[in-house]
Amino acid sequence: MSRTLQLTEQLISRPSITPSDEGCLEMIAELLAPCGFVCERIDSGPDDFRVSNLWAKRSAAAAGAKTLVFVGHTDVVPTGPLEQWSSPPFVPTHKDGKLYGRGTSDMKTSIAAFVVAVEEFIAAQPQAPLNIALLLTSDEEGPAVDGTTVVVQALEQRGEPLDYCIVGEPTSVQRTGDMIKNGRRGTMGGKLTVRGVQGHIAYPQLARNPIHQALPALAELAATEWDRGNEFFPPTSWQISNMHGGTGATNVIPGEVQVMFNFRFCTESTAEGLQARVHEVLDRHGLDYELQWTVGGQPFLTTPGTLVSAVQQAIHDEVGIATELSTTGGTSDGRFVARICPQVIELGPPNATIHKIDEHVAVADIEPLKNIYRRVLENLAKSASNA
Repeated sequence: MSRTLQLTEQLISRPSITPSDEGCLEMIAELLAPCGFVCERIDSGPDDFRVSNLWAKRSAAAAGAKTLVFVGHTDVVPTGPLEQWSSPPFVPTHKDGKLYGRGTSDMKTSIAAFVVAVEEFIAAQPQAPLNIALLLTSDEEGPAVDGTTVVVQALEQRGEPLDYCIVGEPTSVQRTGDMIKNGRRGTMGGKLTVRGVQGHIAYPQLARNPIHQALPALAELAATEWDRGNEFFPPTSWQISNMHGGTGATNVIPGEVQVMFNFRFCTESTAEGLQARVHEVLDRHGLDYELQWTVGGQPFLTTPGTLVSAVQQAIHDEVGIATELSTTGGTSDGRFVARICPQVIELGPPNATIHKIDEHVAVADIEPLKNIYRRVLENLAKSASNA
């Protein structure tokens, strides 16, 4: 059994459902300390939802060395019905060349690969001119308010620079390395309440139906072209997710209607600009309304450069494929790190079974992932030496 596979199994054996860490970070810190890492816990949150965060950094002897940070999460989503699993979700199980267990893809394999890649790299190049860090949290699958973003805020307050970031999210499709994320769309939700006047449905002249009033504005918003996207992102999308109105009776005009919607927006638009355009439409339609906004994350994009080149070369050298750059999918903790780090990419194993019953990863994908991470470290160190 490879060192990476062994560590992956050890992590899977710990039932670290959000926000519980179940000692994963302590185990990782114990592995990193002998490699010269200074390990710091930056836990956060209330007692009934305490989040575990680890910031571990090894500084190079070379002055002015740049910093690569590996970002990940030890928490996993709930298992779902246990009786539907073919094997216990927190008992690492091998079958037909696959490793089964909650967190195999998302993302304990990546964390194990981070750690072993770092161990091997430091053993081979202890004087490499590259700072290496790990930022791990137990609150990525949950609210994500006391996890990575808290550590990023602490680093920002210290003025601690980050130059490169690899998030271990499962980004691959068929085999490890066939796709990486070099950016993500932003996400912004709106909770719109349109007020009318409740009344009897037989006397509409004595009431004001907020649903009828809202529909033309909603139709205009749904038909709006917010932007046309760019070479990295699709156009910004606006979608209604929920709509609630009425008392439940069929003979009552409701007094208000509530509409919940979401933007997934690219770098061609800003949260502020989109908000202003929505308000303009609602105001023009003369609605009596209240609108609450929640910005879940800003879009970020890493254009081809030092980090992307190092990752592409590492993937090609290890598995012989040309990786695809993509910005599809939902959000990740990369959105927080991108606030203080100019180059952020996501790279991990195939994602076909994440969050599913019988989540698994092909054993044949595990060691190549570790080797790719190690090769990225080697490529960045070489680039720094040649600079």
